Amino acid sequence: MLTVASDIDVLARFGRALADPIRCRILLALRQAPAYPADLADRLGVSRTRLSNHLACLRDCGLVVTVPDGRRTRYELADVRLGHALDDLRAAVVAVEVDKTCPDAASKDCC
Repeated sequence: MLTVASDIDVLARFGRALADPIRCRILLALRQAPAYPADLADRLGVSRTRLSNHLACLRDCGLVVTVPDGRRTRYELADVRLGHALDDLRAAVVAVEVDKTCPDAASKDCC
């Protein structure tokens, strides 16, 4: 049974997905076009096993879906708005980095 997740749950899942650079690379690749796991693994330079684990995480987070295609399975973003959200997040982070608006940037080298 599907339920509507709370705003906090949704953001936590999105944050979990973005917490790993490989998952970020997968999401950015799928933002451009759907792909097959073997092609993604080759493109990203990771083993198929490792890619499979990351794809499972992204599926569990609700960010990617599988689409049967004959004997193969293609992956794509669960919603086209996720691609827009990734673009918006990248733009916002780049803007913050350029502005250095983080109050701890100089003292903690965090941003």
